[in-house]
Amino acid sequence: MTRTVVHATAGHRLGSANPRQEAPADLRLVPLALAAWGAAALALGIPGHWTAVGVLACLSAAALLLVWSGGGPERRPRRRPRQWRARPLGPRIRRRLNGVAVAGMLLCAAAGAASAGLHGADARRGPVPGLAERYARVTAELTVTSDPRPARPRVRGDRIAGGGFVLDADLVRLTTPRGGTTTGRTPVLVIVAPGEHSGRWQRLLPSTGLRLTGKLAPPLREDDRYAAALRVEGTGPPLVTGAPTRVQRMAGELRAGLREAADGLPPDARALLPGLVVGDTTRVPPELHDAFAATDLLHLMAVSGSNLTIVLALLIGPAGLAIRAERRGLAARLGISLRWTALLGGALTLAFVIVCRPEPSVLRAAACGAITLLAIGTGRRRTLLPALAAAVLLLVLYDPWLARSYGFLLSVLATGALLTIGPRWSAALVRRGVPPRFAEVLAAAGAAQAVCAPVVAVFAARVGLVAIPCNLFAELAVAPATVLGFAALAVAPVAMPVAEVLARCAGWPAGWIASVARAGASLPGAEAAWPGGWRGGLLLVGVTALVLLALRRVPRHPWTAAVCAVLLLLAVLRPPPLTRIVTGWPPPRWTFAMCDVGQGDAAVLAAGDSTAVVVDAGPDPVPADRCLRDLGVTRVPLLVLTHFHADHVAGLPGVLRGRAIGAIQTTASEVPPEQAAFVRRTAAAARVPVVRARPGEQRRTGPLTWRVLWPRAGTATAAGEPNDSSVTLFVRVARGPALLLLGDLEPPAQRGLLRDHPALPPADVLKVAHHGSPFQHPGLLRGVRPRLALISVGRDNPYGHPSPRTVDALRAGGAAVLRTDTDGAIAVVGAGAGLRAVPRGRASPLAR
Repeated sequence: MTRTVVHATAGHRLGSANPRQEAPADLRLVPLALAAWGAAALALGIPGHWTAVGVLACLSAAALLLVWSGGGPERRPRRRPRQWRARPLGPRIRRRLNGVAVAGMLLCAAAGAASAGLHGADARRGPVPGLAERYARVTAELTVTSDPRPARPRVRGDRIAGGGFVLDADLVRLTTPRGGTTTGRTPVLVIVAPGEHSGRWQRLLPSTGLRLTGKLAPPLREDDRYAAALRVEGTGPPLVTGAPTRVQRMAGELRAGLREAADGLPPDARALLPGLVVGDTTRVPPELHDAFAATDLLHLMAVSGSNLTIVLALLIGPAGLAIRAERRGLAARLGISLRWTALLGGALTLAFVIVCRPEPSVLRAAACGAITLLAIGTGRRRTLLPALAAAVLLLVLYDPWLARSYGFLLSVLATGALLTIGPRWSAALVRRGVPPRFAEVLAAAGAAQAVCAPVVAVFAARVGLVAIPCNLFAELAVAPATVLGFAALAVAPVAMPVAEVLARCAGWPAGWIASVARAGASLPGAEAAWPGGWRGGLLLVGVTALVLLALRRVPRHPWTAAVCAVLLLLAVLRPPPLTRIVTGWPPPRWTFAMCDVGQGDAAVLAAGDSTAVVVDAGPDPVPADRCLRDLGVTRVPLLVLTHFHADHVAGLPGVLRGRAIGAIQTTASEVPPEQAAFVRRTAAAARVPVVRARPGEQRRTGPLTWRVLWPRAGTATAAGEPNDSSVTLFVRVARGPALLLLGDLEPPAQRGLLRDHPALPPADVLKVAHHGSPFQHPGLLRGVRPRLALISVGRDNPYGHPSPRTVDALRAGGAAVLRTDTDGAIAVVGAGAGLRAVPRGRASPLAR
């Protein structure tokens, strides 16, 4: 190559210090890794004998291919002298190479399937699976293999179930009630109920020995990596039989030191900083986790390659210069040789895995980093794509359960996109005049989103519309938060005041990332519903391909690009007037709406422009917030919580989110006490006053006038029946309907309501009590004579709500019955002869 050509390819008139042509991507290891990955994933879901058959078939086919591709050397014509041009390979040589390549894939597939089969058989051997099928009560000695993880509580009927902690462990000794003892090593999932000793459970470290008594249960899926789930009896403290290893104690002290250093930060930064640095998400509240999920920023809380890259960059500098004379980093400044640099980097990578825990993304990043460090130590040219493929191959063979991990799949896809698609898109953006640094970041975010979005759609049934801009804004703060957070982590054991200063500095970028997530999730179109499962994922792949093809033509048509940008902006912002035109929801001049919140209650009374009185909040903050957002409600002068059952109050944070709330009104009976405390705690955090409803109390807001009919003064709630203390409202709308909202009143309280109010006027609209349960007082239904009966109920609920008997009785009285499980959200419009209910329907593109 002449000097002119070298300078031209270098992109500079004076050439480059390293004028090397960019070689094609080395894909030789990619098919091998994919073969092992696919075979392991398949083998984990089929019986063991079929796995053995598959392994033997792959080995036999590989042997036949190797024999078939052998033979004598190919005769080549005599090479002419001074012939420097490479001669193409002959057909026999190509056949040999192709045969060897396919045989290599078959061998890797056999290895992956064999590893998966052996791991699956090892997890299922012994008496534990059989005892789990019988839900046997056992006493077990275990070795903890993970940090305790907080279990997200779920609303089950009128109570909040779950919570507590879960942790992974190896069951090493088992004693049954009959006195039988078995030893071994069987993986189990330990489930701990919440209690006063939760703090001691939360401080457990991997390698700790425990003795527990509880009930075994089978895993949720047959291909689960756990042989059983062990639900611990009672809420007492853990019985520790063996201290953790010294290495784990040191790692635990480092993690605890970072949490302590972050204690003085604002709530979001305090919760997020340990997650950004070491993946410790124990402090992250559910609403912040949901915001990160809606904006596709969850990868920031799952420690990944970016964290390790930042750590290693401090040691070796830019990876592209690591084996050249111009190398940078602390190792170069201290004069450390390449081999010692690689060894130090390996030790740092091992410490990174121990402190951050061997999660899928951490293992993938560590394996890639180890292979890169090996290349640096041996002086060989570093290529990241073969390193990624080799890491996948080794990790799948070591732990085949990763082959079925969505986290591992997303990590590998994102890394592969950054190595292959990202540079091409970045170069294309630079050619179109985008600044290089911004082009690189934009291309990286776009490439990762393009390949990961179909996988997210498979298990989450949604598509994030703000993921790319949110990732761009968050990226500005990731490096400072990570570097300062790791500095605080390292300094905390020896100088906590210094660590607190560093954590305070890291808290600013961490708070910025949390603000980006919350702001993005608050947008009406932050995410859109999408078909779930693999069909939905494949559909999104096709749509993504069409969009990318269209984007290649858009720059040639500026007006088309501008129109597309405006349409995307409108889809994200969803201004209420435009949304009403497109979807027909909410209907014009609506007076009352019943939200579709599942098995719970949430109702809205229109009180003016963007203003409404809300009655109950449902069981989940997300649908409650979405319902009010779709209705255009930004101001709530009064939120009435009829009683403290979870299916009426657990969605309170969603109602409070981004809205001005005047006051929260509740019943006088604070049963169940834990949910009443939750309401007061949440209201205090939002600085919203809580008041009690008084019988006979009358209020007026805008066109609304209402009176509290129940509970009567001094009503004693029957044991286990807080439903009978539900706040019951009779509402009149100026030039609109009269409504009776019964909460969850049971027949005894319904009879008491009729006795206290014998002249109760008829109601145009009845909110049927207790989700349409069969327990209704016929006299109340006859006396009210509603024209519309609305039932808030969840689809496929386990209680049989609404009762056919209740529905038939309402229809026999002349009422039109609508229910949220089949009709979706329901709005009431008109008055008198024009009164009607408008169901949104589950087919609406914006109804989720």
